[in-house]
Amino acid sequence: MSRPVPWPRIVLPSFIALPILAVLLGLGSWQLQRLQWKLSILSELQAAAARPPVEPAADTPPFARIAATGRFRPGAEAMLGLEVRGTVLGAGLIAVLDRPGAAPLLVDRGWAPLEGGHVERPEGEVAVSGYARPTEHNPLAAADDPARRRFYTFDARAIALALGAPDALPYALTVVVPRAVAAAPTGLGSTPAPSRGPLPEPAAAFPEPANSHLGYAITWFALAAAWVAIFVLWSRKRLSET
Repeated sequence: MSRPVPWPRIVLPSFIALPILAVLLGLGSWQLQRLQWKLSILSELQAAAARPPVEPAADTPPFARIAATGRFRPGAEAMLGLEVRGTVLGAGLIAVLDRPGAAPLLVDRGWAPLEGGHVERPEGEVAVSGYARPTEHNPLAAADDPARRRFYTFDARAIALALGAPDALPYALTVVVPRAVAAAPTGLGSTPAPSRGPLPEPAAAFPEPANSHLGYAITWFALAAAWVAIFVLWSRKRLSET
């Protein structure tokens, strides 16, 4: 007479294993959705970089290519973020550009050292071009210090208020000045040393966010497959026990 199969031995563990499998598959699917979103963003950025620049307006879409003329407001500057280039600690320099007959515009002029270095501050009319940088949200960033004009997350409204320009447009123009040859990285997790050119150092190209979502999706699905294999092997062993 054959002995009954001890299914109850794996029923309870199944109720634990199945939700874990669902979570792993859900994370993989979420990363595939993020992949499509990131590909769409990259496509929009490439298209924006190829279009001619337009005059900044209140309804300018994020990352649109824009150009403006005006005068930098004396003393209206803030430092954004924190970045080491070579061995020099610096941040992004945000200034207010007053435009005749138009709303003021925040301008991300580029990287400048926090201490030392001669930062150029044009007094006459200037022309700047680049892309529209939208407000960002980073709950993990350090707390901003508006009183000292020190910011770690780009919040156009907060920076404009700190610089006395409450009527500024709700984004910044990030200056882009292409460079023929990019400096080589100095090591893992490092940034090239600052050039000997004028400061601040503007961005060299439109932003190109990293796209690692496909790799993440493969990882989650592989973990799900491994989880299934482990559970099957464990179940067989469990059922074979007398």
